[in-house]
Amino acid sequence: MRADTPEPMIKQLPLLALVLSPLCAGAVPAMAQQDLRNLNDMQKAAMSDDVAYDITEGLVTEVGHRMAGTPDEARARDWAVRRLNALGFANVHVEPFQMPVWVRGKEMAQVTAPVPQDMYITALGTSGSTGDKGIEGEIVYFPNMSQLIAAPAGSLNGKIAFVTHDMRVTQDGSGYGFAGPARWRGPNFAAKAGASAIVIRSIGTDQHRNPHTGGTTFDEGVKHIPAGAISNPDADTLERLVALGQPVRMKLVLTPRDMGMQESGNVIAEVAGSDASLAPIVIACHLDSWDLAPSAFDDAAGCGIVTAAAKRVMDAGQPKRTIRLLWAGAEEVGVFGGAAYGKAHADEPHALAMESDFGADRVWKVDFHLADAALKDEIALALAPLGIERGDAHAHGGADVGAIIEAAKPAVIDLQQDGTRYFDLHHTPDDTMDKVDPAQMAQNVAAWTTVLNIVANHDGAIAPEPMAASGEM
Repeated sequence: MRADTPEPMIKQLPLLALVLSPLCAGAVPAMAQQDLRNLNDMQKAAMSDDVAYDITEGLVTEVGHRMAGTPDEARARDWAVRRLNALGFANVHVEPFQMPVWVRGKEMAQVTAPVPQDMYITALGTSGSTGDKGIEGEIVYFPNMSQLIAAPAGSLNGKIAFVTHDMRVTQDGSGYGFAGPARWRGPNFAAKAGASAIVIRSIGTDQHRNPHTGGTTFDEGVKHIPAGAISNPDADTLERLVALGQPVRMKLVLTPRDMGMQESGNVIAEVAGSDASLAPIVIACHLDSWDLAPSAFDDAAGCGIVTAAAKRVMDAGQPKRTIRLLWAGAEEVGVFGGAAYGKAHADEPHALAMESDFGADRVWKVDFHLADAALKDEIALALAPLGIERGDAHAHGGADVGAIIEAAKPAVIDLQQDGTRYFDLHHTPDDTMDKVDPAQMAQNVAAWTTVLNIVANHDGAIAPEPMAASGEM
């Protein structure tokens, strides 16, 4: 618990009545004057929240990393069940599922020519193994994914592909969509061209010698070659070595193993609604993590934020709609938990889906996939005093609610977090508790509390935008 949690933007909160005054004049008749006062009080209280920080700190400290399908993730599920029960949630249980498990082994990269250089490397998920003795080969440099994709079959036989990119810092995380294919699909295309291995520039924006891990996908029938990410400073060095115009050789030792099918599971909890005829809301985070760090940002913080907000709504009195918490398992390695939830609950109605999985920094924008214009106005105006602007992008949810969005066609609201420093930490050893700013985390809780309080007590229809309006779903 953080007794000294700062409270930024508290002075702005009394502006809520002014910002929302049009509502009282009939702009959104659903909100009465008393509702506005209650919402103002809830936001003020949430700005001092410490439940989210305590959950995050507990996962980081008492569990540590939570690699999917391992005993570490199982300990996290047990911890989550105990904590959610202690917080007073209903129907707390685990929904198990099976998944393939991959674990890393030894990791070493060394340039052997023209100048010996040790480099920091980490294996990518589902990477093949070099064997304990490792492999050595000549580096073939690809300045972008397009050139790697175009490499002819057999052109990389016996070689080690090296692909780079120019990922930039962005608030909305769009740099990840640009650079991510080097990790997601680069190993697959290198294998198709005959490469014995691939190294990529880490998919991240930091300049530390902390390589970023993450998942990669091979087409069916394509050999899983050894695949690793080197830190950004090491990638800079490797590019300079290539630029010297002499052959560059590298030795790699990567010895991950496939462990076969193992058990993972989703942890479910609920705030029971008073009206069983109203479709529930599902709010998600993911409990698992990669194994390089205790992963405070990705995604212990998300579990803390959504849970703290749901508890605040619960403590304010029974809402009309049930709020269901989904602490998903096995997201990082293939979104197995989200898929399992979607399959298990596909036939159940869902009014709304939301997810928190982009760190712990402040919410700056809200996007909607919601048909009710008045409800969108109500939410946007209520969030304004927290420094949150209304966006015009189409809300998509997140990985762990993707399957249920596809199956049940709920509305979606995205509370967009500031991602400026997210990819400095993402999937690295640096994703530790000291990176969490309690004040920014509390602002997240205030934003989530605001939205959940409004939608969970809304007894009108909550539906996605019609296909003609959104062009999707």
